[in-house]
Amino acid sequence: MKKGILVVSFGTTHQDTRRLTIEAIERRIEETFPDYSVYRAFTSGMIIRKLKEQEGLSVMTVRRALERMRGDGVEDVVIQPTHVINGVENDKMIEDAKACRAWFSSLKIGDALLSTGEDNRGVIQAVAEEYRDLREKEALVLMGHGTTHYANAIYAALDYEMKDMGYKNMFLGTVEAYPSLNSIFRLLKQGEYTRVCLAPFMIVAGDHAKNDLSGKSEDSWHTRFVQEGYEVRCVLKGLGELPGIQEILIDHAKQAKEI
Repeated sequence: MKKGILVVSFGTTHQDTRRLTIEAIERRIEETFPDYSVYRAFTSGMIIRKLKEQEGLSVMTVRRALERMRGDGVEDVVIQPTHVINGVENDKMIEDAKACRAWFSSLKIGDALLSTGEDNRGVIQAVAEEYRDLREKEALVLMGHGTTHYANAIYAALDYEMKDMGYKNMFLGTVEAYPSLNSIFRLLKQGEYTRVCLAPFMIVAGDHAKNDLSGKSEDSWHTRFVQEGYEVRCVLKGLGELPGIQEILIDHAKQAKEI
């Protein structure tokens, strides 16, 4: 039985971070599952269109990728998302997969990055390890995406759990939802922080990281923290670059469940 793994990401038009994150995860999965052919799909139609226009790069949607896999004779399919949360994009991916279920002998789906309490702790530890060299009176401030989906509650829960695990100098906010930047300002003022290290809490360090986080506009997080009197540095490193994060996604692929 021919086997294949479909790695599903939201996607990015930024080639530099795509190589370091999405492609790195795909390579790790390819190495871990040598008996499987690895395919790629993005869930963002806008990014798929831009990549075709800007780079001449063709990336498939989930449905198109599953059609390709069927055409290639793949019968045993695993879908592994690189999505951070079980939000809108992950729901859409699952719906598309269910619509194609009859095409395959077996179709399994792995969990998004933050799906269990164990995942939460593993992600926190991976981030804490990456930023273990914070300076005196420096806080790590992470920017998540945020969503109107009820899954957004994970961001506030994760921020609380970071501190419960002893990482008092780690803060997690979102660019589009709660916790907001103003929430982080209020929490930081309860400490004696004079410096902040800003980093994305997203698989890739793309538009949000380069513009909303570290950009020079008046409303970027970098500008806002400077205005508040903090010494600011930005680390544009997507979660997908961290070995611990890659390992969690690989474990989820191994534990994928039949639909």
